[in-house]
Parts: sequence; structure tokens; C-alpha cells
Amino acid sequence: MVHGFALRQFPIVCLLVAGCMLLATPLRAQNDVVADELRTIITTGIATPGADDEDERLIQIFTFYEERSFKPLWFRDTGPKTKGIIFLRVLKNSVADGLNPDNYRVEEIESRIASKDPRQLAEAEILLARAMIDYGRDLSAGRVEPREADKELYIYPKGPGAVTLLDGAELAEDIEPYLASLAPKTDNYARLKAVLSQYRAVASVGGWTPVPPGETLKEGIQDPRVPVLRARLEESGDLGANAHDGDVFSGAIIDAVKAFQTRHGLDVDGAVGPDTLKTLNVSINERIKQMELNLERRRWMEDDLGDRYVFVNLADQQLKVVDGDKTVHAARTVVGKLYHRTPVFSKPMKYLVINPYWNVPPSIATNEYLPKLKRDPGALLRQNIRILKGSSEIDPYSIDWRSVNGRFPFRLRQDTGSKNALGRIKFMFPNQFNVYIHDTPSKSLFAKASRFYSHGCIRVQHPEDLAAVLLKIQGWTKSKVKQAIANANKRIVKLKKQVPVHITYLTAWVNKDGKVHFRKDIYGRDQRLAAALSKTLTN
Repeated sequence: MVHGFALRQFPIVCLLVAGCMLLATPLRAQNDVVADELRTIITTGIATPGADDEDERLIQIFTFYEERSFKPLWFRDTGPKTKGIIFLRVLKNSVADGLNPDNYRVEEIESRIASKDPRQLAEAEILLARAMIDYGRDLSAGRVEPREADKELYIYPKGPGAVTLLDGAELAEDIEPYLASLAPKTDNYARLKAVLSQYRAVASVGGWTPVPPGETLKEGIQDPRVPVLRARLEESGDLGANAHDGDVFSGAIIDAVKAFQTRHGLDVDGAVGPDTLKTLNVSINERIKQMELNLERRRWMEDDLGDRYVFVNLADQQLKVVDGDKTVHAARTVVGKLYHRTPVFSKPMKYLVINPYWNVPPSIATNEYLPKLKRDPGALLRQNIRILKGSSEIDPYSIDWRSVNGRFPFRLRQDTGSKNALGRIKFMFPNQFNVYIHDTPSKSLFAKASRFYSHGCIRVQHPEDLAAVLLKIQGWTKSKVKQAIANANKRIVKLKKQVPVHITYLTAWVNKDGKVHFRKDIYGRDQRLAAALSKTLTN
């Protein structure tokens, strides 16, 4: 019975198997024609559109396809797969992240994607693979290497490799979330990206109202420009709609000016003088460019800056200590002047020095103190600065300083005390730049809106508070810090757990309260970054 049943069923089984084979054959072969074209392009060296023969990406792409027997990732013989269509749409919308679709040859892909010609589809396949490598790198680690944009940036972001990106695209059941996962996973990035979209919407309908020039607007002044100013402040969200009538500069409009000044790092005096007026009239398109540049800077940063870290924004001249997701301390800083620009880098803070000596850098000794000694050999004594040769102190009056030329021949060291250039505390995160955070006797500089006065180090306001925050987990209080200072002896306090210090340069960001902040590009780093990004269009 069993064999009889098998024999009787055989014709039906054969028909079913044959039918399945007929159905399966076109499914297996649906990529064969495009695959054959890929094989021809890759193995014969036929020129590929929009690519240099020595393009490293092509080598990576060709290796990827060879290892998968030239099976297409984005296309079938009948046209693009769903993930290819979605990826092209994401590329076209890459402006949302401050990227440029032209970098990914979107027009060249679009010109081929609807074609029925296998050669055109194979070329589009390679162009999309190339775009995947570029887009993935750009979104995760930035469009340019930081030091290619500016030699003063000592940060080295690492994005995923070509094969990782292409394999990820292949394995992704839904390509859109995978592509989104390549962007920085930080609230700072997300907030800036969201506001960039809002600013572009405002720009598309004409931007902000310009405020005409005129005398400084102060409280009580009646001026026909006041309604124009009111409109401008309403447009940027600094003043509520219909919050002020008339042409008298007073009340809510002054508060709105102060809010605007705070957001732009200006003197918060509530008056519209030349600097505030100039800032009001920066176009929205310029602010959009500024946000795009700072999205690039955010892509350079690690998502995880540490459980607890110190964050210094040089453009803002501010320091903050972040613990978890909360800012537990904030302070003003004084940073490098234009010709002593503070570099961008990250290093761990290892220890504090209470009542430090100041070992004067040779450049300062030569350029600043030698001329003083030539005029008055006793000049440095009044600043408690000793002249040393080895361990021996030199009498400044025993040297004919007028005959000293070139490099300063001795070592200068300033004693601890109230006159010490480092103040009472310095915070050490050893680095090749000899840059650190420290106290200062020149407290008045912290009252200024622009605080670019140092030789490169970072002077911090209220250093006792900063020390108490950093040493809190070691049982220190502000009172204990002050007691150690009052002792007058030099003391090194090692941090039991090192704290990452991130020295950054951000000229646009969005706070948690949604307020957009901009800062002047004092160091010209926005300009250099913009120039570097513009060159990427030729690659």
C-alpha cells in the first residue's frame, strides 16, 4: 500500500516540484543581469561614472561585491529595491543634518535609477554603494578630518569602515532606522538639527526684519525704529507677539533685548548699541550656515563624554562640570588671545595643585619679561618672580640685561601667593600644549563679555567652587579647599578618579530650554571649517 500510494502520487509530486522550479528560477535569476554587469565593470576595469580610478572607495566597493559573487545590494534586474529607493530619499534629505546631497552624486543616481538598461542599473548600484560609504562616514564622524580643517584641532573621530556600512545596509530589514542610527546619539545634536529645520522654514519666507542704523537705543528714547526692532525680536522668539506697542524703547522690549544679548554672548545692558545692532542684522542664512558648521563639530565628538566631565567652550568662554545628564557647576573663563589661541583637545584631569608656583614659559620670559629687565633689573622682584640657574637663584642686578639677546638664558619662577599668575589653584590634565585650568589674580576680566586675554591657558572664575565640586567624592568641601589655600604651602591633590576634560569650540548650540545660542567666531575657526567643507564637493 505504501509503494502503491507513492507511485500514484508521483506525477502530482513531479508537477509540483517542476512548478516550484519554474517559479524559483526567475527569483534566483532576478539579479543575474545586473550582477553580470557589475562583474564586467569590476573585473574589466570599465570606467565608473563619478569616480577616480584611484579612488580608495572603489577598491573597497569592488572587494565587497567580489566577495558576494557580484550580487547587487540596491537593485534587481527590474529596478531598485525598496531599500535603494529609501536610501536615495534619505540622501536627498541629508540637508537636514547639514550635509550636502551633491556630495553623494544624487543627480547621477537619479538619472539611472528608473532605467531598464542593466548597465545603467549596475552603475547606479556602484554609485549608491559609494554614497553609503560617504554618507555613513559623514554622518557618524564628520565630512572632514578636524586637522584638515584646522591645525589647532587635536581630535580624531573614527567612523565605521566601508565594509561595516555596506554589511549593515545589507542586513538591515528596514534601512531607514539603520541610517538614522549612524548620526550622533546626543540631545545636543538632535536639538541643533531640529532648530536648523525651523530656521530654514523662516528663511524660506523671507527671514528676519533688518533694523536700520541710528543712535544707541536706551530706556525712554522715542524712535521710529522701535516697532521695527519689536518685529525683529518677535521673529527670533525673544519677544512675545504684541507684547509692546508704540515707538518708545522701554519695558518688555528692553527685557527682550537683554534676552537676545544673553543668547549671543554680548554685554547684557538692554541697550541697542553698535555691537547689538550688528548682531541683530546678521542674516538668518548666516545663522543657518553657522548651525551647519556646528553640527559638523558635534559629529566629531564622542557620544559618551564620560559619567562626569569638564566641558570648556572656548567660543563661549565658559566652563561647566557635567555629572550624568546634569550641569553641577558653571563658571566664566578667560581663554587664549587671538595670537595665543587655545587648542581643541581632550585629556583626563589627574590632579590639582593648591598654592602653585608658576614656571614662566620661555616664550613669555623672552618676549615679555626680558624687555622689562632691560628697563629695570628689579622689575620682577616686585612680582615675586625669581631668576634661577639650575637650583641657584640669580641676583637680577648682577646681570647686564642690555647685552642679553635672543632666548632668555635663565629660568623664571614665580612664588606662591596672591600675585601668582596662576592664582591659588591649578587643575592639571597633562598635555603637549602645556595648557591647564587655573585661578588668576586678574579677577576683573571675568566681568567682560569678551574674555580672550590669556596666553593659551584657561583662567576660571571661582576656582574654589570648581575644586570643591571635583573633590566632593573625596570628602572635600569648599571650606576645606579654602583652608588648604590659607595654609600657604604648595600641595598636590590627586584625583582618585580621573575626570575627562573636553576643550571645544562651538559657535552655535541649543540649550535644554530650547533657546538658541550663537557666538562670534573670534578664532576664525568657522571660516576655516567652511573653506574645508567647500572642498569636499570636488572629491
